[in-house]
Amino acid sequence: MKQFFITLTAAITALIIVLVGLPIVLVAVIAGASKPQTTGDIVLSLDLREKMTDQARSQPFDFLTGKSLSTLETVQILHRAADDVHVKAVFVRLPEGGMSPAAAEEIRDAIIYVRRASKPVIAHSQGLYPDTMVISSYMVGSAASELWMQPRSSFQVTGIATSTMFMKRAFDKFGVNAQYEQRSEFKNAVNPYLYDDYTPAHREAQLSWMGSIYDTTLKTIAHDRRMDAVKLKETIEAGPYGAEQALQLGLVSHLGQVNDAQGAALKRGENAKVMELREYQRTLSPDTKGEVIAVIDGEGAIMTGKKPGGFGSDPNMMSDEVSEAFFKAAKDKKVKAIVFRVSSPGGSDTASEQIATAMQSAKEAGKPVVVSMGDYAASGGYWVSAGASSIVANPSTLTGSIGVFGGKFAIGDGLSKLGIDVRDIAVGGDYSSAFSEAKGFTPAQRAALSSWIDQIYNGFIVHVASNRKIPVEQVQEIAKGRVWTGEQAKGIHLVDKTGGFYTAVDEAKTLAKLDRSADIRLVEYTGSGRAGAAGSLTASLESAATGLRTLSFLGWAMSDPKAEAVMDRVADQRLREEGATVLAPKAYEDSTR
Repeated sequence: MKQFFITLTAAITALIIVLVGLPIVLVAVIAGASKPQTTGDIVLSLDLREKMTDQARSQPFDFLTGKSLSTLETVQILHRAADDVHVKAVFVRLPEGGMSPAAAEEIRDAIIYVRRASKPVIAHSQGLYPDTMVISSYMVGSAASELWMQPRSSFQVTGIATSTMFMKRAFDKFGVNAQYEQRSEFKNAVNPYLYDDYTPAHREAQLSWMGSIYDTTLKTIAHDRRMDAVKLKETIEAGPYGAEQALQLGLVSHLGQVNDAQGAALKRGENAKVMELREYQRTLSPDTKGEVIAVIDGEGAIMTGKKPGGFGSDPNMMSDEVSEAFFKAAKDKKVKAIVFRVSSPGGSDTASEQIATAMQSAKEAGKPVVVSMGDYAASGGYWVSAGASSIVANPSTLTGSIGVFGGKFAIGDGLSKLGIDVRDIAVGGDYSSAFSEAKGFTPAQRAALSSWIDQIYNGFIVHVASNRKIPVEQVQEIAKGRVWTGEQAKGIHLVDKTGGFYTAVDEAKTLAKLDRSADIRLVEYTGSGRAGAAGSLTASLESAATGLRTLSFLGWAMSDPKAEAVMDRVADQRLREEGATVLAPKAYEDSTR
């Protein structure tokens, strides 16, 4: 009887959601589609404390919580705002923790672009606290015309630090045997399962890219704040400081509350009003003049197939969809060039090759392809990028990681301690049971796995060498699974230029033999064709419907960081189980502040 009432209550709740919630959703979506008007002077407000993806995407709960902005959307909106006579200033709220270094560089460049249009940018911080990449948050603030800090808050920008959780001793204790093949010594995605500390190669690579990002960021801050780079480094590393001392040292320009800084921005216009970036975006009309440059998005782990419906915490780059976008852009006579935005730590080698082949088809159709690298373009992310006509990376993009790994967890011994016995049964060859979790590889199975990994790795090497016009021997030296920053990658010819999205757009114009000052239209191409207003409405409705289906089940996870972290780890392991052999490790955790 108790179960009956539970089921009845659930059914009634679902019915109420459908009959009451869905009409509300439809009204909200339709109302949201109407375009607000920009009248009078406005101050554009950008809140960087919100979590951002690299590229725009829809989530099931957008109809309730509002759609969050992506790095690319933010950059494009700021570029439009720079040319808008109604926009008199930009007000930026800085995160208290860190942000992606590459995303910070993109947004910093956009802020500089706004300032060059003679429009002030005022940034405010309520404190900068110890976090892996908090220096990147400070870099964004340093690019502003004025950097305000709340009185008696803390300036704790002193460097870059990260940590890795090694599980080898715990695995040994509980009878879990991690068996992996790696190509090669720098391919450290699975090192936390195999060792109890950094290997010399792991430590070397980690310190190398961290040092590169640190040095690049310090130089950028010194340039923007007109300080001596050596003196800035000494000052930073002698911290932490209080806000008052940071002002005395020239690390910030003003002290004041949020309202004080926002008020300073509002004074730049006549009876100006604050407008959020997302609201301002809705006032913008799509460009209708100029030659077309197609933009193809690729974010997240690279997997075969198409994106399944339902809820997902992270985006994936699905090979069927991205390939189809390339084919459609290649056939469109209006398209003069393609910018492929890649922000991916890698994934499946076969999915990566499928996308790379589609890119090659577009080039053969006479469409130059320029890759714009976001936060990551590593391992499989570099595989899909290598064949481009030109590669542009942010200085702090993490790329390279030309390497492969594969293997499994043998957990039979651990389960047996709990009274659980896993028994294999198989027909066919010996390798059919190679990935059984009951026991480790036999010598013959390990040899077969090793041969397979070698085949993928050697193919990766040849793919990079042939597309980048680099001798195989040279690629072998810079590969080995090693991660490089965009700045480092330029020096070893893995990328052609450093810069953000609009640097890639300019490169595309050049390769398409378009005048640098010519008007262009950036048109997004997806697996379902061009993105447009009708497509956006359909996506919103689909997102709303998915949200209604999953609201009661997943609501708890949306507000629980621990639950979200567990979901992310499960998703990461699932990727490996589904063939993600060219996957780079996550170099740093996103800020929780």
